[in-house]
Amino acid sequence: MRLLCIDIGAFTQDILLFDSRLPLENCPQLVLPSPTSRVAQRIEEATKKRRPLLLTGTTMGGGPCTRALSRHLKAGLKAYATPLAATTFDDDLEVVKSWGVELVSEDEAKGVKGAASIELRDLDLSALCRGLAALGIDPQIEGLAVAVLDHGAAPSGTSDRHFRFKHLGERVREKKALPALAYLTQELPPYLTRMRAIADSVKEGLPLLLMDTGPAAALGAGEDREVARYPYRLCLNLGNAHTVALLLYQENILGLWEHHTHLLTPASLARLVQKLISGRLTHEEVWEERGHGALVLGRRRGRPFIAATGPRRGMLHGSPLKPYLAAPHGSMMLAGCYGLLRACAHKVEVFRQEIEETLAG
Repeated sequence: MRLLCIDIGAFTQDILLFDSRLPLENCPQLVLPSPTSRVAQRIEEATKKRRPLLLTGTTMGGGPCTRALSRHLKAGLKAYATPLAATTFDDDLEVVKSWGVELVSEDEAKGVKGAASIELRDLDLSALCRGLAALGIDPQIEGLAVAVLDHGAAPSGTSDRHFRFKHLGERVREKKALPALAYLTQELPPYLTRMRAIADSVKEGLPLLLMDTGPAAALGAGEDREVARYPYRLCLNLGNAHTVALLLYQENILGLWEHHTHLLTPASLARLVQKLISGRLTHEEVWEERGHGALVLGRRRGRPFIAATGPRRGMLHGSPLKPYLAAPHGSMMLAGCYGLLRACAHKVEVFRQEIEETLAG
């Protein structure tokens, strides 16, 4: 059985082509620039050449490409975007228009001349399969699992931060266990527009699982054999854009907080983790620091084992938390992919046995 697992972050997309006939360490693994950073690079090239932009495609992750678009507009250059592509930058299209972006229909876009045309999408499965084939890797797969951070389409006047954490909190209260936070295509709520755009790009009949990046990384950290020894643990994923802490007993969620990585310091990281463990952390405290929020559902006696993953985990050097740096199956960057794999075993019965046997070694 062959499953393609892709964890799409702000600066990298981490890819595992799982093949149940192989030991996990022999499965093809890739760490590539993220789609949004590649789009940002193309926008920057257009800015340097003083060319207008034409943005088409669908909703995708923002971050780097949003900042690149802002710099392009501040340079006094034109930008056109179809409505669906424009939702990448803000769900409220009036906001995007206020920046100076001119919205055009799909038909009108065909008439825009002289612009650098860039298609927005988080997942280009055809291009990825062509790349694998060029490396001599069979790109045929029986299922696909993708992790992205989806803020959701917030109603007008509602903060994206507030809307995302409200959704995340409700989902955690409802499901409790990490693997259950994943979605199959038919389970996706309509307001998760980034995940929905990925689902719409996948051919009918290919099983697809979608999951948020933070929970996927925490679930994957549990595949590290040292982490797995401790049922009571805190998994801290320091991504390039967002940091998520999840307090767990086995796979059940006791609490969490989410923040923007660039706003954290080693001292504030330690404080937030310690307050979550003690049960004293409030949603308001994280919110007022311009993070997403916090949720405390319970706690246990003693100190949990603290495991860290993510490309920014260097922030923990010398930390009083003394975290264990998890590297499931030898690869820290693929923690999210291993979490997706475990979620597939939980959610897709036909995949369960082969995945569990391979993960067990």
